Amino acid sequence: MRKTLYYGLSLLFSAVLALSPALASAEISGATEPVAENSLQSEKLVSGKVVDENGEPLAGATVMVKGTTTGVITAPDGSFSAISVSEKDVLEVSYLGYIQQDVEVRGKTTLLVQLQPLDEMEEVVVTAFSTQKKESIVASIETISPKDLHVPSSNLTTALAGRVAGLISYQRSGEPGADNAEFFIRGVTTFGYAQSPMILLDGFEVSATDLAQVEPDNIENFSIMKDATAAALYGSKGANGVISVTTKQGREGKLAISFRHESRFSLPTQLPDMIDGISFMELYNDAQYNDNPLVSPRYSTQKIQNTINNVNPMVYPNIDWYDEMFEKYTYNSHYTLNANGGGKVARYYMAVSWDRDTGILKDHDLNNFKNNIDINRYNILAKVNVNLTRTTRLEVNMNSVFQDYNGPAADATGIFNAVMEGNPVEFPMVWEPDEDHKYVRHVLFGKDVGNEMVNPYATMVSGFRDGFASHIITQATLEQDLDFLTRGLIFRGKASISAASSHMSTRTYDPYFYTLQSYDELTDTYRLMNVHEGTEALGDPATSGSTTYSSYYELGLHYNRNFNDAHDVTAQFIYTMDEDKNTSGGSIITTLPFRNQGLRGRVTYGYKGRYLAEASLTYNGSEKFHESHRWGLFPAIAVGYMISNEDFWEPVSKVIPKLKFKYSWGRVGNDNISSERFFFLSQISRGGAGYTWGENFNNGYGGFVIGRDANNDIQWEVSEKQNFGIEMNLFGLADLQVEYFTEYRSRILMTRENLPDSMGLTAAVQGNLGEVESGGIDGSIDIKKAWSNGLFIQGRFNFTYAHAELRVSPEPMYDYPWRTRVGHPVNQSFGFVAERLFIDQEDVDNSPVQSWGQTRPGDIKYKDINNDGAITEDDQVPMGYPTSPEINYGIGFSIGYKGFDLSTFLQGQDRVSFYIDSNGISPFVGHRSSLQIVADNHWSPDNPVSQTFWPRLSATSNLNNTRQSTWWLRNGRILRMKTLEVGYSLPKKVLAKTPIQTCRFYFSGSNLFKISDFDLWDIEMGANGLGYPLQRVFSVGVHVTF
Repeated sequence: MRKTLYYGLSLLFSAVLALSPALASAEISGATEPVAENSLQSEKLVSGKVVDENGEPLAGATVMVKGTTTGVITAPDGSFSAISVSEKDVLEVSYLGYIQQDVEVRGKTTLLVQLQPLDEMEEVVVTAFSTQKKESIVASIETISPKDLHVPSSNLTTALAGRVAGLISYQRSGEPGADNAEFFIRGVTTFGYAQSPMILLDGFEVSATDLAQVEPDNIENFSIMKDATAAALYGSKGANGVISVTTKQGREGKLAISFRHESRFSLPTQLPDMIDGISFMELYNDAQYNDNPLVSPRYSTQKIQNTINNVNPMVYPNIDWYDEMFEKYTYNSHYTLNANGGGKVARYYMAVSWDRDTGILKDHDLNNFKNNIDINRYNILAKVNVNLTRTTRLEVNMNSVFQDYNGPAADATGIFNAVMEGNPVEFPMVWEPDEDHKYVRHVLFGKDVGNEMVNPYATMVSGFRDGFASHIITQATLEQDLDFLTRGLIFRGKASISAASSHMSTRTYDPYFYTLQSYDELTDTYRLMNVHEGTEALGDPATSGSTTYSSYYELGLHYNRNFNDAHDVTAQFIYTMDEDKNTSGGSIITTLPFRNQGLRGRVTYGYKGRYLAEASLTYNGSEKFHESHRWGLFPAIAVGYMISNEDFWEPVSKVIPKLKFKYSWGRVGNDNISSERFFFLSQISRGGAGYTWGENFNNGYGGFVIGRDANNDIQWEVSEKQNFGIEMNLFGLADLQVEYFTEYRSRILMTRENLPDSMGLTAAVQGNLGEVESGGIDGSIDIKKAWSNGLFIQGRFNFTYAHAELRVSPEPMYDYPWRTRVGHPVNQSFGFVAERLFIDQEDVDNSPVQSWGQTRPGDIKYKDINNDGAITEDDQVPMGYPTSPEINYGIGFSIGYKGFDLSTFLQGQDRVSFYIDSNGISPFVGHRSSLQIVADNHWSPDNPVSQTFWPRLSATSNLNNTRQSTWWLRNGRILRMKTLEVGYSLPKKVLAKTPIQTCRFYFSGSNLFKISDFDLWDIEMGANGLGYPLQRVFSVGVHVTF
């Protein structure tokens, strides 16, 4: 099946490649071949060269005689020749991303044309269902430069943190294939089911995983739509903001090829520091003594001493599980190749890329399979734009991702967690065979006598998973100019079809476990005893898979016209419909199609670039709700004032060339309020509520269970947003923008917690009951400066502060005001206030009762908030900041000179708290290991201080000391060097006699260092740092264009 898929894909891709150059050759066959013949006789020939702002040649620039169809395309060195012109002719010189320039001939025969990059006056930004000049935008839309997204990682989402104002982002795991960053536009503004933004790839809604797999070299535009005006046209899906990614299209010109290769080396940013075996045994004995002074120590002095003396490591092991199970680093590679070109009739863009991403898990030599993570991902993008007629255009697009996966049968994050469960001294990782087992064919995994402890290594190597996934998106867009009806009117129709499938096969064997039966110190030999009979062969595969089919259809009229060089008017009227099917759902409900449709309209107006206005209205329908609430209306308005375009601004225009004020208001919806569907239907199942009767109650009958009562009133979650913004430029060097925003989120689906039991309801009652109010400020400063000698400097700083508070919640009637969550931030944590550790038994006896087991000296003492003489749930109070950061910022700069360039980017977060998972890292419970910090800083009878990292040691679970409290509360602020890159581009003169246009070598690194108050593990991992660690990546690469 897999070979058939690859073969079919190869045929399709080859056919598109074969077709595109043929279409392109209908227009352009060489760098200086005329595009068309002019019927008029020329008076002379003009030649010249087109360069950029730094004097570098621009290959593929278009040079046309204004008012005619005569023109040429510049050669690789930027030169052009053989244009027939008259004295009065004017040449139009253009290149994508640069300002078109008109050049008068006037007796010249040789020209040097220097083009300047598009400034904000001409820059085009992708908006909802359209594009707009940045100057005319009054919505809150941020863009990220595609080059800023190129970081040494195979996951695009990891490049987003701190890159743009208004985006809150952090990463919890470094596991290949499962290392997506979490991101929120202007913070977490709801505690409902869906909190993340809508993501669009070429106008088609995709998942965060799809976004993670986008090849950065294929990105043309990356926009983040933050306010209601920007997202209102997306109706029921725009409440959490929108991320829109547009891939590159073919450009007019000869075939241009780009190739990139990167070699990447990955290693953990930080691993928790675990205790060694000797300290483990000594502290375990102490923990036992604290629990019961009369108990005999588990570890004898002889065992401890023999371990210190390294006597037979099989019998007296001292295992560093991290060192034994994981590699120090791993090597990965990345290749990408793209080609584009075309002419007036057709243009094409083709790209292929291959990423290999491996983990740091070690394989076992005796296994005939690999259990380390090994992911091979293949991206294929093919786009063709064809002018069917002078007024009709067709775009065909295929975007595909194929992925092969190999990895451990157990969850990789769980394997790292198992290190904490691994005892370092009870048994070796794998026994060397004794005399009785030298000929066995299986691995002799170590285990304790009672077969109760965890062998993390056996968990890791006793099986593997092998899988394949694919996602293919095909799109066709047809545009028809309708100038015969009215100038500036266009019809656009789009159809998109997506098919995603995955298959995973898991095979495991049951490990053989052995423990020490006897040891002869004189001969230094031992005998083993089998404590668990396993299997020598892999079992039959356990398979799983899914298939998802999605379709999207769009029909729209688009109007764009200028009247009298003063009035700019645009309008859109669009119908959309989308449908999702999951053919492998677990129930009838989940296999039913998800459908959404809507009508959307927008009008914008601008007067001489000074006074700007925009209004939009969306009428959206969702199948999730009862027919009385199935449709929602979402309006938005915005106004702007470009005061710097006024005539009276001229005296200060050199200081402040640009100053714009803008305001927007709107209402946006969210229909993704729950994983459940069809709230207007009751959920009733048979069984589980039967009854019996008869003399001996031996007669029975099954009943029905109401899982959910029908509710016709459940409807959309609604977000009402406002945005106030200022955009300005200072001295033509620095662009500054600052925005203040507010949002009120209502109709959040919640479960009623305040219903009395006397109502007799067996199922939870849900309703649109919650409300959240949020607001904040975000902004950025961009500085750019270039000199004629080739030196350039760029700098950027952006900042986001977003705060959200719960306003309405159906919570119980609390006896004490501090128990309520209303008025506190979303994701606010509650817990007990830890005062100190109990000093002695008298201190315990004279303190309020703490009801979680027997309290002893060295245990945590909590504050009695309500003064009732007992520590209960009523003593919990709000603590710290929310668990997601309210502040996110980024600082970056780059500098270049004569081919050398250096860039760096730092990202930080603040106003965020987290709790150490005290239960997850509790030492010695179940004979588990311990962090080194526990050994270094804990309470003991010999160290009876009231403030330490760890309270009294115990070999059993201590419920009192693992309560969520201020004892385990930590500040999550951090500043991280996210990227650093050094590059060198070969001079043009070196490449002059080669087909190579540019060649750049570079070295880059990510997650290089961090500054934080917390140093036990990488702080972004949160509670215990025991999962798959975040990765520090070093990359060496080359980028060549032809």
